[in-house]
Amino acid sequence: MATFLYRLGRFAFVRRRAVLVAWVALLVLLGGAAAAFSERPSEEFKVPGTEAQTTLDRIKGAFPEQANASGQLVFTVGEGRKLTDAAPRAAVLAAVERVADVPAVASAAEPFGARAVSPDGRVAIAQLGFDEKVSDVTDADRSAVREAVGDAAADAGVTVKYGGDAFVPPVTAGSSEVIGLGVAVVVLLVTFGSVVAAGLPLLTALIGVGVGLAGVFALSGSFELISTAPVLALMIGLAVGIDYALFIVSRYRQHLAEGMVPQEAAARATGTAGSAVVFAGLTVVAALAGLSVVGIPFLTVMGLSSAAAVLVAVLVAVTLVPALLGFAGTRIAGRRRKEKEAGTGPEADRPPRETFGTRWARLVTRRPVAVLLLGLLGLGALAVPAADLRLGLTSPGSQAEHTSARQAYDLVSDGFGPGFNGPLTVVVDASGAPKPKQAVARVSAEVGRMPGVAATLPPAYDTRSGTAVVTALPKTGPDSARTKQLVSDLRDHRADWKETTGADVAVTGTTAAAIDVSQKLTDALPPFLAVIVGIAAVLLTLAFRSVLIPLKAIAGFLLSIAASTGVVVAVYQWGWLADFVGVPRTGPVVSFLPILLISVLFGLAMDYQLFLVSRMKEEYVRGAAPRDAVVRGFGHSARVVTAAALIMVSVFAGFVFDDDPIIQPIGFALAVGVLVDAFVVRMALVPAAMALAGRAAWWFPRSWERVVPRVDMEGEALATEPPAREPVGAGPRVKV
Repeated sequence: MATFLYRLGRFAFVRRRAVLVAWVALLVLLGGAAAAFSERPSEEFKVPGTEAQTTLDRIKGAFPEQANASGQLVFTVGEGRKLTDAAPRAAVLAAVERVADVPAVASAAEPFGARAVSPDGRVAIAQLGFDEKVSDVTDADRSAVREAVGDAAADAGVTVKYGGDAFVPPVTAGSSEVIGLGVAVVVLLVTFGSVVAAGLPLLTALIGVGVGLAGVFALSGSFELISTAPVLALMIGLAVGIDYALFIVSRYRQHLAEGMVPQEAAARATGTAGSAVVFAGLTVVAALAGLSVVGIPFLTVMGLSSAAAVLVAVLVAVTLVPALLGFAGTRIAGRRRKEKEAGTGPEADRPPRETFGTRWARLVTRRPVAVLLLGLLGLGALAVPAADLRLGLTSPGSQAEHTSARQAYDLVSDGFGPGFNGPLTVVVDASGAPKPKQAVARVSAEVGRMPGVAATLPPAYDTRSGTAVVTALPKTGPDSARTKQLVSDLRDHRADWKETTGADVAVTGTTAAAIDVSQKLTDALPPFLAVIVGIAAVLLTLAFRSVLIPLKAIAGFLLSIAASTGVVVAVYQWGWLADFVGVPRTGPVVSFLPILLISVLFGLAMDYQLFLVSRMKEEYVRGAAPRDAVVRGFGHSARVVTAAALIMVSVFAGFVFDDDPIIQPIGFALAVGVLVDAFVVRMALVPAAMALAGRAAWWFPRSWERVVPRVDMEGEALATEPPAREPVGAGPRVKV
């Protein structure tokens, strides 16, 4: 592989104009296709096969409103007043009447006739039904509802908040991500000391992300694109795109310092660092694509979209990066480095200083047992909260406090009780019952008497299908463990209701669907983790031809997952440092976050494992003693890996400032995961374990030598590759 990439890097360097034009043309072409063929992303996290989703699909013919978006107009007045007073009542009725005339609104129930006024008379709910799905409700539809309400309510002293799933803000990438990019710029400038060198990884990463996202949107007409998918692809694509370019640019500068001409330096950098980039990138792609084995469509879309962004980042790194290095030539070296290489300036006569990475590696290898014990104790402490992990999907109550959806949620919860925000839909199929209407009435009455139910609404009965819908309002909120238990209790009573009434009963609705999704994802965690561990074992065995190194890497990865999950639980579920992080509302962790964290962090953890240990192996195969190979390899790669990790953490952390209750915890979890894995596991535990293992770390059974394919990541084959002749336009030689 190293030889192939060496030649590819040399080709890209020589044909740099053609390579650059090809990438720009691809970006323009896919951008045009995205504009022409993209479809609006969906906001629905549906999981086929669950009881809630199957039931919803079955009844949407008889009760189409159950499959469409719903909304709420939540009216409130100040202390000492009631909405039942003449002026507020007239304003509310007029507002609901005008909203009912909005084209997108299928129904609008005024609160007084529906008995949707709180006991103190200060809060009232007008329930809205739309004639389209949540993902099809447009900003224009929402604006039309707000315009219909107008200022009349406010003139009467009535405040209106807009709630329900139709008014939850869509998932979008916000401006806060610029903060992460700003930190990345600073890290690159400090690392390289050159504006050209710092700008090149950012430029290539942005081009790669643009191509990847344009491709995803261009294909979105062929599949349902969940709204979280492009934001996740942006997050991961930016992080790995900058990092992969960083590794190749860093190796290019090193080769320039060794006296190579720019063309040869670019080709060698692509052959050596590029090999690690390709292998690491394919590892991330495999992990993200592995989300499809869970069998949940929206996770499959999220995984494949992000995998596409990573694959583009790899292709950009091994083609566009060496092409741009051809344009940059020796200008990519910082001023101090060029002065030293030219024999001028204050740095010229100073002997090479031992790097901090080398000093740190010596310290770790001198005290490996102490480092291992401290690291394991620290990670174990961080992992403790993970034992209390609870999963759930977000609701309007998870939104930021300044949003209308959250304010409406809080008003309803305070005025009526938390269960009014998470109604359960009990579907009674009485078509096979001897007395259908009596069966529905009996089930409805018994549901209302269950301990966790606050009230039930009158059943809606469809005579043609013999099916009824009973809305049960729990005593607790949608993300409460007691509500989850209520759903389980209702389902446990189905056999009794079937026996006594002849009716089939099922539980659905947004709250029940969220519970079913969370349970399915919880059940999928162990097998998915087993698949990821298996992938890691195979890939790392191929990469390093070692038995112990894959085992140590997997153990470190599991520690990182446990520690980062524990931190997420402590912050987002327990509320520790929640105000500092800006958590809108504590509660269950987003149900697909752990499985997503496993997938993404696995790939990124393997990145640092490959970049660090591959340099150690380079030194080992060149004849260094095992412990010396660890120190030298770590010394060569620590600075650039540290920079790469800081960049990745800053990019992910930029999303923590996002208001979206899904994107924010994902960004936080990935930032913490990379921080823990890069600086505790890879920078401390890995060199300590390698030092303890000694020569055994590189042991590989002879019987496997003939079976396991050889992957040349260290560039051994390049030792016999003849140096490239300097072509026209290759740039000047670096003076030494």
